[in-house]
Amino acid sequence: MNLTGEQKRTILAAWLGWTLDAFDFFLLTFLLKDIAKEFGVEVSAVAYALFLTLAMRFVGAFIFGRIGDKWGRKPALMLDILCYSIIGALAAFSPNLTIFLVLRALFGIAMGGEWGLGSSLAMESIPPQARGTVSGILQCGYPSGFLIAAVAYGLLDGRTFGDFTIGWRAMFLLSVLPAFIVLFIRSSVPESPAFEASQLHEKPHLWATIAEHKGLVLYMVLLMLCFNLFSHGTQDLYPTFLQKQHNFDPATVSWITIVANLGAIAGGLAFGHWSEKIGRVNAITVAALIALPALQLWAYSSTPVLLALGAFVMQVAVQGAWGVVPAHLNELSPSAARATIPAFVYQAGNFLASYNAPFQARIAEANGGNYAYALALVATVVAVAMVVIIRFSPEKRGHVLTAH
Repeated sequence: MNLTGEQKRTILAAWLGWTLDAFDFFLLTFLLKDIAKEFGVEVSAVAYALFLTLAMRFVGAFIFGRIGDKWGRKPALMLDILCYSIIGALAAFSPNLTIFLVLRALFGIAMGGEWGLGSSLAMESIPPQARGTVSGILQCGYPSGFLIAAVAYGLLDGRTFGDFTIGWRAMFLLSVLPAFIVLFIRSSVPESPAFEASQLHEKPHLWATIAEHKGLVLYMVLLMLCFNLFSHGTQDLYPTFLQKQHNFDPATVSWITIVANLGAIAGGLAFGHWSEKIGRVNAITVAALIALPALQLWAYSSTPVLLALGAFVMQVAVQGAWGVVPAHLNELSPSAARATIPAFVYQAGNFLASYNAPFQARIAEANGGNYAYALALVATVVAVAMVVIIRFSPEKRGHVLTAH
């Protein structure tokens, strides 16, 4: 890829924003058991925090997307990162479960804005032939954030320094760190060239644009429902599965999750790049199919090594498919609302999939704590559904992106 310094800094900013956004989100997945213990509730009750975060991302995608389409991708992205950093850290001071759930819902609004803003800023700033590879890089921010959360959990949770023991509250204070990215974006990242060019033209109204392309938008929402069930159904309760069903200690849970996310990063980079050669639709199809033979190792192995191997392959599949998404959604989206519609359909699908964590937790609890069954059930159904639904997708690889 022959990219300018400005283009590389734009990609880095978008990647960092999504990485640390995911870090804030996935910290919670490691701490569900501890939070439930402190507040005296079942894990499924705390898992509603995951549901609320995912559900409210839909609201954030709309709010911050409109800001990005009206005033620019760069200032909207800076505001969004500040919001999710501050709200994420405030969860550390929750006096009870209700306040904690409210704060995680507000965090979801802020989290919902980042992906659309970062991906549109990056995709509108690079040449078309680099889009598949950059798409994979951007989407790898998600497993990278999960990996960093796993490292932080393994290194810090439960550690004692003098009279102070690091618990879940101290872990949430780490959420304030992404705020420092704003300084880098402000000083080093330019506005989207496509957005700046669009200021010379009158833009169609958002709802008129959606109405004009309603069939495509509805299809994209259905596709994103499958994608979000694929990722959250294989990731959000996996640490809890390792903790409760296998009784692994934090260090073991951490390294298994790290291995899984190394697979996710490899899958995202590889399939994002391959999608330039074999097409977006074919790349997603192949990635989803890989999940099916991985199921037995991933959910039903009994040793840490085999579980880690299964988790590695499973996340190659999951994030391999996701690695194509930033490019594919931006190429499919109408130009006049590109900061809004990719995030809108992504988070609308996310909203429809948002009950997944409580749903899986209740299935596990209803089957004697069998989290393996709950995880495998969702993963199997969704992988098959994705293979079928993606074959109906338009293919617009290399489509020139404008903002007017």
